[in-house]
Amino acid sequence: MNITVYVSRDSGALAVGAEAVANAILAQAAERGITVDLVRNGSRGLYWLEPLVEVETAEGRVAYGPVDRDDVPGLFEADFLHGGAHPLAQGLTEEIPYLKAQQRLTFRRVGITDPLSLDDYRAYEGYRGLTQALEMTPAEIVAAVTESGLRGRGGAAFPTGIKWNTVLEAVGEPKYIVCNADEGDSGTFSDRMVMEGDPYLLIEGMAIAGLAVGAEQGYIYLRSEYPHAEAILNEAIARAGAAGYLGDNLRGSGKRFHLEVRRAAGAYVCGEETALLESLEGKRGQVRAKPPLPAIKGLFQRPTVVNNVISLASVPAILDKGPAFYRDYGMGRSRGTLPIQLTGNIRRGGLVELGFGVSLKELLYDYGGGTASGRPIKAVQVGGPLGAYLPAEQFDIPLDYEAFIAAQGTVGHGGIVVFDDTADMAHMARHAMAFCAVESCGKCTPCRIGSTRGVELLDRIIAERDKGTDSAQVTLLRELCDTLLNGSLCALGGMTPFPVLSALEHFPADFGLVAETAHA
Repeated sequence: MNITVYVSRDSGALAVGAEAVANAILAQAAERGITVDLVRNGSRGLYWLEPLVEVETAEGRVAYGPVDRDDVPGLFEADFLHGGAHPLAQGLTEEIPYLKAQQRLTFRRVGITDPLSLDDYRAYEGYRGLTQALEMTPAEIVAAVTESGLRGRGGAAFPTGIKWNTVLEAVGEPKYIVCNADEGDSGTFSDRMVMEGDPYLLIEGMAIAGLAVGAEQGYIYLRSEYPHAEAILNEAIARAGAAGYLGDNLRGSGKRFHLEVRRAAGAYVCGEETALLESLEGKRGQVRAKPPLPAIKGLFQRPTVVNNVISLASVPAILDKGPAFYRDYGMGRSRGTLPIQLTGNIRRGGLVELGFGVSLKELLYDYGGGTASGRPIKAVQVGGPLGAYLPAEQFDIPLDYEAFIAAQGTVGHGGIVVFDDTADMAHMARHAMAFCAVESCGKCTPCRIGSTRGVELLDRIIAERDKGTDSAQVTLLRELCDTLLNGSLCALGGMTPFPVLSALEHFPADFGLVAETAHA
């Protein structure tokens, strides 16, 4: 019986040498006359251990990592193919504390299966949700998603069931399903991990969405910097179509759903749903005024569901196991689980999927292990480049949409970027303004001009802070932030004040201020 070895094909693993490790394993096995089955799986999300090599044993998969190409001969000498002892041995993969303590629903297959194997997908409960949906009316599907409490995982946290119901009841044909896979927030990679590691999950979720609202065409608007995800998605779509899970006759039901991948324009603002739709139509990615909402007049002015990858990937489990199963995870109005991405100056960076309610402190220390530098954590930014900077005093906040709003923060896409006590938060505030200036679509004046003026103001404050900051400059900065917050057409300009004001609030010394001046 051949021995099965797993090496990830995930982009994160490839970036640190997984391809070379996989080739070295095959070369060593051939040299030693050993036959191995090499499976290129997705990543388990334990990025500090990548490239991670797993071996199937009678007790379960045994993990070794991080493995370099030069480590491979030594692994063979240690009989790693039978779980032999080695300095890189991590024990049974499922028993690694970082992984064992998680609550994996959306990511239950990622890192376990061959991403392109339909047999693997079905063996791990794949397509059971679609099978159930094919026996339900559109209204029943929408009701199940509504009852689950699922909210948009792209950042806005709008109830998914309400959005779907609006499209279901909207007048106009055809209707569309659009997946926002333009994952551009700093510190985020969960969408990419699903698309590369479990593509049929997204395909199934989009097909269910189509059945729910009466849409027969879907588009995945994919970040242009994700070539591996593009190749895997296109191959998975072709295989799903050949097997009857896409096309003109879904599993013999007579119902239709077609799906295509469209490469994004490479602009951050195209992650905003209306700019995305403009780009998908072949136009410049500029924000549309709302109303009308995309659910009423979206792609080609037709009713359109726009959800992000994790939102759609959460749907199959809800249809398979029922809305109550999903709703039992989480807290308050934040139901289900969230894939949290730990990045920046963190010792154990990676993906952690847990029900809402876990605290930042648990994530940063119990999972992340503190900073990679060994210095104290000064701040974390949650929710992408326009998320607030939170100080250590707020690390007890539970991961919950309403709790973060109350703390003037945002959960966003679940990305957490960590900074140690050497970080200059005035420079980080400037970075937020500069980011907005570069990425603005230019349609509205507060964002287009305000961000440029904000960079100039922060440059003056930083240049003069050693001499004692002019409080008038800080007052002007706050007024500018108020204009951006209340006058911008979309969240790019509207959220740029979050990191700036939070840095002023919590780290006044970095601006040359005393705390009283910062609060003024």
